[in-house]
Amino acid sequence: MNFRCFEQASILLAPEGAVFVGENAQGKTSLLEAVCLLLRLQSPRARQMRQLIREGSDGFGVAGDAWGRDLQVRGDKKGISLKVEGEPVSLRRDYLQESGLVVWMGNDDLDLIRGGGESRRRYLDFLASQIDSEYRFHWMRYRKALSLRNKALKTLSARESEVRAFTQLLIDHGEALISRRMALCEELTPAATLNHSWISGKEEQVSLEYRDRSKGDLATAFAEVEDSETRRGLTLAGPHRDDLKLTIAARSARDFGSEGQQRTLALSLKLAQGEILKRLGQQNPIYLIDDVFGELDPSRRNSLMERLPDHAQKLITTTNLDWWEREGIDLPSMIVSQGCIEE
Repeated sequence: MNFRCFEQASILLAPEGAVFVGENAQGKTSLLEAVCLLLRLQSPRARQMRQLIREGSDGFGVAGDAWGRDLQVRGDKKGISLKVEGEPVSLRRDYLQESGLVVWMGNDDLDLIRGGGESRRRYLDFLASQIDSEYRFHWMRYRKALSLRNKALKTLSARESEVRAFTQLLIDHGEALISRRMALCEELTPAATLNHSWISGKEEQVSLEYRDRSKGDLATAFAEVEDSETRRGLTLAGPHRDDLKLTIAARSARDFGSEGQQRTLALSLKLAQGEILKRLGQQNPIYLIDDVFGELDPSRRNSLMERLPDHAQKLITTTNLDWWEREGIDLPSMIVSQGCIEE
């Protein structure tokens, strides 16, 4: 209710999923966003919850049955409130333990290959936080300490003691983030390679190499940039500045990959994400696939459809069905127009 362009919508989804068809800016992506928010308390599009509120409304609500549990999220300009099976839940951690897993695939996935380090860090963080509650704990504490440390760096009084206190927090939580990210890259590499070979039809080794700018010593890294941080008023060390090097056949995917290779690698990384979630999270994630098939050639479209797990629910948006051969997967379709859904 009152979510993005939707005043109200209620959908009964088949276990295998659905295809939402409609022109751009009609609400298709918002449906997937609502599912992602319900399950992971995160939006792939909005940085603040207030952006999700329908214009003219005071707040939004999203509820649904997921894996046999009744989940509910309400949000307004002050924050969000959560319920599981009708009972209020105060901690996000407790809510997430009762919800489900998500793989989001969208056109902007090319940023994983072509964009800056933020996209690749976000990819790792979103995956790791779903399968490791401790990772999410360290990630949240790190982000909070980072924000407060940056504020302290910009002040002129009592800066030194505050900054040092926050530095230690960043070291403690940052080391945990780095070690988990590295382990995750090792898990992802063989899965991404297999998917890349399947989609491309070529035997090309894919590699994910975590680039730890601190070289295993965060304390020294912070000491080395102390003077620069004071001048710039900005935290210049830590895992929020690390990156992920992606290679195809030992060559940088960003610098040397063709567009086809880059698109294939982006798809392969998201498919690998789903496989890791299934193995380590011990349940099939829901695949939220936002208008990606129109950008793929027929071979890659068919290969992607074949690689999606049979028993996972798949929610797909598209502007038309001309590309869909309906081979290997059969999903009911719904029309989305001006915030309304027609089955």
